[in-house]
Amino acid sequence: MKVSYHGHSVVKIETNGTNILIDPFITGNGQTDLEADNTKADVILLTHGHNDHVGDTVDIAKRNDALVVAPFELATYLGFQGVNAHPMHIGGSHEFAFGTVKLTQAFHGSAYTEEENQRIVYTGMPAGILFSAEGKTIYHAGDTGLFSDLKLIGERNRIDLAFLPIGDNFTMGPEDAATAAEWIQASHVVPVHYDTFDVIKQDPQAFVDLLSVKGSVMKAGDSLDL
Repeated sequence: MKVSYHGHSVVKIETNGTNILIDPFITGNGQTDLEADNTKADVILLTHGHNDHVGDTVDIAKRNDALVVAPFELATYLGFQGVNAHPMHIGGSHEFAFGTVKLTQAFHGSAYTEEENQRIVYTGMPAGILFSAEGKTIYHAGDTGLFSDLKLIGERNRIDLAFLPIGDNFTMGPEDAATAAEWIQASHVVPVHYDTFDVIKQDPQAFVDLLSVKGSVMKAGDSLDL
């Protein structure tokens, strides 16, 4: 399994011949190395409905005939736009041909902003993602604050790699994220959701230095083999 990071909260997983994208915010993302027009994906996993996570989902999904897996209300909203969407919800898991997806709690908001209509569309509850394949488990926390049930996620799952937001203001800051890393007991932790906007500027190495487990700062395009 190959896992790569592409700025903000964009993660790519290559497993069993399947290309999976998590939260493909590409257009407008100054931190990414990807180009929306030529990004390929067989599956897109979404944590919640904010524009900087849904990103280019509709265009990528339609061009690649990709399956989109998302919380129910967000999946329904995207389905109205002609996307092949599989709805899930928090606490539920589903075994797909490419691996198992389980949605976890995340404490945040979830709504898509239609700028042209000056309208905010409610897209259900936000989630984190536990993805398992090839005997490995990846946890993408999505956007969240610190909450004590992260301990339960760590107790019930052997997490090989975790992506945690550190940007502060909208999500956990570095100190809270370091506590989250301790609670989930992941073997390896990577910071995400920072530096894309001025209000979430952070020093990712300073965060890694706070960790009691292995941590890495990944630049856009960097990859790991699990």
